Amino acid sequence: MAILALFTGEGITRQMYDALRQKVDWEHQHPNGSIVHIASFDEAGTPHVADVWSSPETLNEFVGTRLMPAMQALGIPQPDVVVYPVHNLNAFPAILEHLVKEQV
Repeated sequence: MAILALFTGEGITRQMYDALRQKVDWEHQHPNGSIVHIASFDEAGTPHVADVWSSPETLNEFVGTRLMPAMQALGIPQPDVVVYPVHNLNAFPAILEHLVKEQV
């Protein structure tokens, strides 16, 4: 069952997020089970991330083996996380503009 994971990162800066992104490299080494990753920053600079995963197990595998070790290595505080089962998921043609392009 697909899940929606919402992360809020009090104390995590845009620079920390970008360093984490580079270290984990999920854009080139796609996590098993990851469907979509969306990150945003509010007016105060706090990141809010929405991820959709194919199952809780695939999310937990990624967090345990790649995300948390990288966050610890970079000294990034743990975000608050809530997880919900997906009731409906639609992807519309405009999503094609945002797909990760494979680098050759």
